[in-house]
Amino acid sequence: MDTATLEARFQARIDADERIEPKDWMPDAYRKALIRQMSQHAHSEIVGMLPEGNWITRAPTLKRKAILMAKVQDEGGHGAYLYSATETLGITRETLIEELLSGAAKYSSIFNYPTPTWADIGAIGWLVDGAAIMNQIPLCRCSYGPYARAMVRICKEESFHQRQGFDILLQLSRGTEAQRAMAQGALDRWWWPSLMMFGPPDADSKHSAQSMRWKVKRFSNDELRQRFIEFTVPQAQFLGLAVPQGEIDWNEFHEVLKGHGPCNHERLAARRRAHESGRWVREAALAYAGKQRDRERDQHREAV
Repeated sequence: MDTATLEARFQARIDADERIEPKDWMPDAYRKALIRQMSQHAHSEIVGMLPEGNWITRAPTLKRKAILMAKVQDEGGHGAYLYSATETLGITRETLIEELLSGAAKYSSIFNYPTPTWADIGAIGWLVDGAAIMNQIPLCRCSYGPYARAMVRICKEESFHQRQGFDILLQLSRGTEAQRAMAQGALDRWWWPSLMMFGPPDADSKHSAQSMRWKVKRFSNDELRQRFIEFTVPQAQFLGLAVPQGEIDWNEFHEVLKGHGPCNHERLAARRRAHESGRWVREAALAYAGKQRDRERDQHREAV
């Protein structure tokens, strides 16, 4: 069967809302697009642990420490789910991680911003995880089965993260004048980067239209961004906080993507250190697995 016929049948399955599974035939471009999107998503979950991780020891109460520790642990789990799903496309996790550590792979621009106050942790949960939910709920209906299934659990956990962040800002906005100012400052810092999380305007997006045709995405960047604004502005009003006004600075967005954000170098350096310091764990696990295989092989030979 020629490629044109295979592609036509593939698109017909997509149009009929059928799920594509790892052993099904798929165009190379579809596979590459999924690897790009899913690996970027996985990298973002892993790098996303860093802005919050350094606040675990500085959280104001033991309860807040425990909640934040659980949240950071969840993000690591999300990365693991997504790496596993991406591996079903024929690429190894080692390759994906090497691409991240070398700087060849991208991750969400949002994680290249600093967290100077405790209120920033609240803003990340409320705004960043809120934007992630807006992006990710439609992915539960993604045309690629392993990605869609991974997103079901991730979205459930992200909803708790969003509530945790909102609760932090709710407490601060009901506190002292200094605490209210801290909450407003965090909103001012994270509002525009959160809007940028949805990607460039539809007119400038290189991938959005094709991803929607393949039903990897269900809504365009601008549609999701507008939904997020409509959902979030009333919440800010409830908190008594003022949403910044103006236009998105897309030059800033592109500079951060190029590696020139406030924390780009810091984030990658931290991941490289963590990867290197964990080398002995990976080597020990592989050695143990090898011994287990040898033991099982010997037991099998004795039984025969």
